[in-house]
Amino acid sequence: MTSSEKQLTDYTLNMDAAIELEIPFSSGGVRLDSALASLMPDYSRSRIQDWIKQSLVQVNGRVLGVKDKVWGGEKVTVQPEPHPAELPAVAEDIPLDIIYEDDSILVLNKPVGLVVHPGSGNWQGTLLNALLFYFPAITHVPRAGIVHRLDKDTSGLMVVAKTLTAQTHLVRQLQSRSVKREYLAVTHGVVEHDGVVDAPIGRHPTQRIKMAVVSNGREAVTRYTVLRRFARHSLLRCALETGRTHQIRVHMTSIGYPLVGDATYHRGQNSALSCVRDFPRQALHATQLGLVHPVTGEDMVWQVDPPADFADLLICLESAELL
Repeated sequence: MTSSEKQLTDYTLNMDAAIELEIPFSSGGVRLDSALASLMPDYSRSRIQDWIKQSLVQVNGRVLGVKDKVWGGEKVTVQPEPHPAELPAVAEDIPLDIIYEDDSILVLNKPVGLVVHPGSGNWQGTLLNALLFYFPAITHVPRAGIVHRLDKDTSGLMVVAKTLTAQTHLVRQLQSRSVKREYLAVTHGVVEHDGVVDAPIGRHPTQRIKMAVVSNGREAVTRYTVLRRFARHSLLRCALETGRTHQIRVHMTSIGYPLVGDATYHRGQNSALSCVRDFPRQALHATQLGLVHPVTGEDMVWQVDPPADFADLLICLESAELL
């Protein structure tokens, strides 16, 4: 066993302890992060760079920068810190607006601002954390029973499985498109007639945080009905046949009717109405949810009104027409 192999074995056996390494002379003249990436292949370079920036790496007792060079023979101490994604989610006492609950499922009205699942920048304070507190046994169900998502700033109905059997049944319903999900949306522009958008959605080719209609995307179908036409805006009821990320937001933007408040897909907030111009989120609310109960086989439907900010936006648009 070479000295490098022994070092790798030592840190693999005891991940919680500080890792002691020596920079080989073959790495002389390279950046610290590059040298450590060669010595610690189980970790990504970005993870190693984070540790260096957090002063969790010392070289001969000193803290260096990511780009500082090493010359071989330096003694390195690394105090590894787990990534938040690797830590078990913790229960948090976050209020839930529960619409329906039995032994198998839970239907809730998600508020604006609540992230559904832990992720980059939102490792705590999520719906998953709330579910673990409210119903600790749900820890035995993958993803705490969450089978579909709403965006952080989209409000409305979600179903959560309380058992593995219910989760399996609900996932199959989603795959077969038998779960009925309808949304209220306020768009820029006057939509002249009801319609359907059948256009594949995938990751935006250049802006990776966005989705887009792309030829090689996944099938996506949105049906929309015009509920109200205002002077320069419309209130739509959108029914999902598929469940792609940002589907309604992307589809309505693609046909020229972006959602009010959607800074990701419509940056030009040039409305003369302050209630439209300053609306702080996408005007989207999951108003109706229908599914087959995973145990009883009963067809069930729930409906909730939009939150106060959405209702106030509609009042403002109606009032503007009277001026």
